Amino acid sequence: MNGAKILVGYDGSPDAVRAQEWARAEAARSGRSVHLAYIFEWLTMAGWTGPGGGPSIWPDDAARRQAEKLVRQAAADATSPELTVTGELYEGPPALVLQELSARAGLLVLGSRGLGGFAGLLVGSTAGSVAAHAHCPVVVVRRDADRRGQTGHVTVGVDGSEPSLLALGFAVEQAAARKVTLHVLRAWRPSPGPRPPSAPDAQAVHAELEEALAQWRRAFPDLQITVEVAKGNPTELLVTASRNAQLVVVGSRGRGGLAGMLLGSVSQQLLHHAHSPVAVVRER
Repeated sequence: MNGAKILVGYDGSPDAVRAQEWARAEAARSGRSVHLAYIFEWLTMAGWTGPGGGPSIWPDDAARRQAEKLVRQAAADATSPELTVTGELYEGPPALVLQELSARAGLLVLGSRGLGGFAGLLVGSTAGSVAAHAHCPVVVVRRDADRRGQTGHVTVGVDGSEPSLLALGFAVEQAAARKVTLHVLRAWRPSPGPRPPSAPDAQAVHAELEEALAQWRRAFPDLQITVEVAKGNPTELLVTASRNAQLVVVGSRGRGGLAGMLLGSVSQQLLHHAHSPVAVVRER
């Protein structure tokens, strides 16, 4: 795995705390450090909820100082002899700042909702922007995700596209590091009516998956890998699979996406509906 630090979008909210917990566990497995980033955005309207939970009006130097103290204290509390955690406050639009910071990170971890500058994050367009434009894989940790999935396997959705093959490599490394089974899922929707001779059937799709997995089986001979080719909608299949997974991995977009789309519909829907943390992987 990339040895660069793990970047966490942090604002003290319960979802951000959950994201920090996930990042710390990942850092313990990979030997990396964790950096907490509080993105402070000056607003031009009243009614913003500051880091203390009360209203704040722009400009507010007191709120900025409070946010800076919060993130640095959180980093100090999370640091241990085995783990280095740093924290810093940054100013600017959250999505843009996180995108810039991700260029120097190996992984970016976000909670599903936040306070202050993260209001609405991963509910509106900001989520899609971060996952689509980050320079490293993005993991979204939902606070309401079923914690029973922490002992489950790693699931990856593969459709043969380049982003999905990058996601496969990321998922292989995650499963190997966690010492759990990797479940490779491919959705297959046969064409209606008589099947053209050139159209692949389920057996051909399965063979294509095995070909993509050959190098990973050689590189990680002790990793147990299961392959499933299932008929149905890929989003629905992956959401269902997430119930028993500790992590679901997808590419930023697949074969079914529109040309030029940076974040496909499957990855977008998973960010909203998965029962486990979701990793979105795209080209650096």
